[in-house]
Amino acid sequence: MAENATIQVSRQARDHLAQVAKERGVTLGQLVEQLAAEQPTAEQIAERVAADRKVVRDVIGLDISDEEFDRAPDVLGNIYKVAAEKVRRARGAAA
Repeated sequence: MAENATIQVSRQARDHLAQVAKERGVTLGQLVEQLAAEQPTAEQIAERVAADRKVVRDVIGLDISDEEFDRAPDVLGNIYKVAAEKVRRARGAAA
């Protein structure tokens, strides 16, 4: 079993998280564990980026430098933004 620790947050944040945990049917501690697991560190992000670039180079066969990757447009990010905007508009129309 993992060793527990105490963290301090405002009462408002605690109450909000407690409500979210209740709605999800988990304890507050379990909710915080889930939230923490969903947030990658800078090192983890860098490892994912390096792995993704390796796939592009090895599997797809693109010979592209890190500098070229950095200058390339964020196509997937742009798709997510467009999709999110469409959802917001659809929700606004349904209200």
